[in-house]
Amino acid sequence: MTTTLPERPIKSAPPRSQSQFGVAWSQFRKNRLAKIGGSMLILLYTLALFAPFIAPDGLSSYSTSNITRFHPPTPIQFRDPQTGGFTRPFVYQYGQQLNMDTFVNEYKPTTTRCPVYFGVRGDEYRVLGLFTGNLHLFGTGTENPNCKVYLFGGEALGRDLFTRTIYASQISLTIGVGAVLISTVIGLIMGAMAAFFGGIADTLIMRLVEVLAAIPNLFLLILLRAVFPQDINPIFALYMILGLLAFIGWGGLARVVRGQMLSVREQDFVSAAQALGAGNGRIMWRHMLPTMTTYIIVTLSLSIPGYILLESGLSFLGIGAVEPYVSWGGLLSQAQEGGFASITQRPWVLIPGFFIVFTVMCYQLLGDGLRDAFDPRKRQ
Repeated sequence: MTTTLPERPIKSAPPRSQSQFGVAWSQFRKNRLAKIGGSMLILLYTLALFAPFIAPDGLSSYSTSNITRFHPPTPIQFRDPQTGGFTRPFVYQYGQQLNMDTFVNEYKPTTTRCPVYFGVRGDEYRVLGLFTGNLHLFGTGTENPNCKVYLFGGEALGRDLFTRTIYASQISLTIGVGAVLISTVIGLIMGAMAAFFGGIADTLIMRLVEVLAAIPNLFLLILLRAVFPQDINPIFALYMILGLLAFIGWGGLARVVRGQMLSVREQDFVSAAQALGAGNGRIMWRHMLPTMTTYIIVTLSLSIPGYILLESGLSFLGIGAVEPYVSWGGLLSQAQEGGFASITQRPWVLIPGFFIVFTVMCYQLLGDGLRDAFDPRKRQ
């Protein structure tokens, strides 16, 4: 006689606990606007990284014999106007005609077709300062130097505005991120030192923050920029702008860090670390500052657009990036030179301003999504 043992119910494995970043990531993926903003930022930085390859011309490529000042955009044609069938993409060459009523040269399309090729050879460039190449994503080749593709039109010297805008994104986007990272590191160190050591260190750091806060940022930047000559090396000027932006931006973060660290300093885990003989540096970096990780991530995403706007304002005033380099603010200054005509006659010069607004909006969407993801009260 055999006996059968009752089957034991199979116990399901306990659910795995998620880390704080895992929970925040799962919440972030539910925010559609934040994902769109992050995706658009990835696209912008990809365009900036491969700008020399994507741009059809060089950064300062223009003709001295055929000056096409404020050339209108040339739409790319995909259909043959005679047969109506699809053909190789092409653009029409434009010619200048004097308007006898206004005595202003106007651009008129001619019947000359300029075929658009992909993977053409052109001006040499360096990617990341390491790799040299002359291959461009698209262009009209070198058969007819007076026939070019102007996706966004031309600027004051006849240079391709699309090329200049793509190259300008390298400076505008990089300076914003670089300045925020530097100011964040300085703010964390200063705030943590003021809270942990107290006494004279706290007094000196907070008084320095108050002095920086009492001076208007724009006035302080102009004052610091005036110390350096106007004809300095362009690369050095870019690094100098990055340093100036970081120098004036760490005060607010230092105040917040100091306030948070003063409350964290009294926690039991800090006292336990001190009792075990941990050094001051280890306590600050390994125990106190990690408690502000979520705040720092959100602050970074929301501070970068402010620095982009600040750098664009400096370049708009003429004290930012200098030739041959350019930023979105420097390109937008050409719209001011034309006055009301920039809107009525050549509105394409306002395109760099659209990139500024679009980038700031994407960063705001990303920052709002990160803030909601790390906030337990708003989790779904």
